[in-house]
Amino acid sequence: MEKLYYENPYQKEFTAEVINVIEKENKYHVELDKTYFYPEGGGQPSDTGYINGAAVTHVYEEDEKIYHVVSVKPLKIHRVKCCIDFEKRYDYMQQHLGQHILSACISDLFNATTIGFHLGKDSSSIDLDKIISNDELKIAEKKANKIVLDNINIEVLYPTNSELKKLSLKKIPVKAGEKLRIVKIGDIDLNPCCGIHPSSTIEVQLIKVTKFEKYKTGIRIEFMCGSRAVSDYSFKHEAIEKMSKLLSCNNATVLSEVERLSGELNKALTEKRALKAEVAEYEVQNMLTSAPKIEDIKVIKCIYDKIDLKYANMLATKLISAPKVIVLFGVKAEDKANILFMCSRDLNIISMDSLLKDAITLIDGKGGGSAFSAQGGGKNNNNLDSALDYAYSKIKDHIVSSSKI
Repeated sequence: MEKLYYENPYQKEFTAEVINVIEKENKYHVELDKTYFYPEGGGQPSDTGYINGAAVTHVYEEDEKIYHVVSVKPLKIHRVKCCIDFEKRYDYMQQHLGQHILSACISDLFNATTIGFHLGKDSSSIDLDKIISNDELKIAEKKANKIVLDNINIEVLYPTNSELKKLSLKKIPVKAGEKLRIVKIGDIDLNPCCGIHPSSTIEVQLIKVTKFEKYKTGIRIEFMCGSRAVSDYSFKHEAIEKMSKLLSCNNATVLSEVERLSGELNKALTEKRALKAEVAEYEVQNMLTSAPKIEDIKVIKCIYDKIDLKYANMLATKLISAPKVIVLFGVKAEDKANILFMCSRDLNIISMDSLLKDAITLIDGKGGGSAFSAQGGGKNNNNLDSALDYAYSKIKDHIVSSSKI
């Protein structure tokens, strides 16, 4: 099969002959006499597009043959019109060449080797064998973008064995008898690669590192190039414009304004938490004072509507810090109900875990905990009253029966 994508990676449409069709799992794997469709390889995803209007979802190479996966079976021995999704193809070409440039700059400046490369639909990443700093990444990024603007032609070499010996390649990943394909970027980079790339560095347009994190013994760098980077800039610029209008400031001061508001918000949240804790103290005292007793044990049964579950937990925890207290709380939400059972540490009448597991079945829920504290949730908030009444009745029976012994 002729691999025409190497001869002209800019070709969008072509006509070919179907020479074989293999059916696998209700999909048809089509072999053509020639193709401009790039098969997955070298870290670069495959092309997609159409064969006679049928969507090509994947292209792969196997046993030196290239297969195009479609859902509609084409006629064998039949000429077909093929169309490549060139916007996607060109995006991958930009990202792949951008990776070569960025990896070369990092290697040259900081002696860090690229040991992994992932080209994704939304983001791409490079894995390095050592850690470099954020400042060093910025230096590499600046150098990479200088190379982009230098408009250096990309060469593809197929060296003979004697020529190969003269090239300064760190590793030669090729099997015996295979033809080695090398991508050369001026004096910047020389790398074995089976991917397809633009013909000049200027077509990468822009290289932007967006994120980096520790990965194994080195770091993983996320980056974007070309149209992706331009679109990302446009999106972020529009977001900053909207924030500036909302905050009544200009683009230059939006960051300091956000920092100021963030500080004020954190202060307000701290004050709110302190006030809630103070209110909770009063609420706890009122509940303990007015709580009904079974024998000498206070049993506080209460259902809250759309209260913060954390606040309910705080109230319950404060309540059971007093002696001989049992708390039966229910919390209603729009489509869910939560149950929270707690008791003071000086009580050993009934396990809160066992009690909850019995009661929570009434709201079609699940949960658990310990002898002193248990909680869970369910979908049926209409039965929340019944669940708490059941738990109250069980506790009353245990207290009364215990007092008779």
